[in-house]
Amino acid sequence: MHGKRWDVELWIVDHGCVVGNVTRAGIISDRRVTGLSVGVIAELVAEVGPLWHERHQARLASRPQKRAVGAGAKHQLVFVDRLLATLVHLHHGVTHDVLACWFGVDRSTITRAVSEVRPLLAERGCTVSPDVRLRTLAEVIDHLGASGKTGIVDGTEVRVRRPAAGRKDRDKFISGKNKQNAVKSMVVTDGEGRVLWCSPASPASCADITHARQLGLVNFLADGPAVEILADAGY
Repeated sequence: MHGKRWDVELWIVDHGCVVGNVTRAGIISDRRVTGLSVGVIAELVAEVGPLWHERHQARLASRPQKRAVGAGAKHQLVFVDRLLATLVHLHHGVTHDVLACWFGVDRSTITRAVSEVRPLLAERGCTVSPDVRLRTLAEVIDHLGASGKTGIVDGTEVRVRRPAAGRKDRDKFISGKNKQNAVKSMVVTDGEGRVLWCSPASPASCADITHARQLGLVNFLADGPAVEILADAGY
């Protein structure tokens, strides 16, 4: 692994970038950030980097020459940084504004980098499936019924500050399960644990089955297609 990391650093040196950037080092060394190992990142740099450089040069050659060769603004991000920004964006859905802060560039630079690198990754097979967009609980039930997949329903609570004294619904936030002030959401996933839908947060004093009725889950299951749903005793 250390050899792969060194290969990445050599690529950075060869392409005129300062080694030791804290942001870059943190992204490369921690697999949780990109979901990829150092070795895989090194392979992407070696395979996708030349393709990006080739297409970049082709774009420059296709434009009418208005300046002397070598003139004009230089790239603020070398390819490896463009690749890392794109990987983080795809893995976590991080906004371009946040990535711009991380890399110390303008938001438009990140947007341009992602638009250039993402198609190259897709050609290699690294892409996010467009799949279906499920916006409501009713659409989730219809999707599970049509696909024949098993759904999993459960509630999750997040602790919050105790509402101000004198608030009439103050006690509604006390969770009967955890005995603390919290808000609750109902989450529906498929059998592989991928989140299909998450409800808006509501006071945690509501029982799981009551919460499901309020959200319309019971009616959707009664009137909709045959669906297999796994849930705990609270439902």
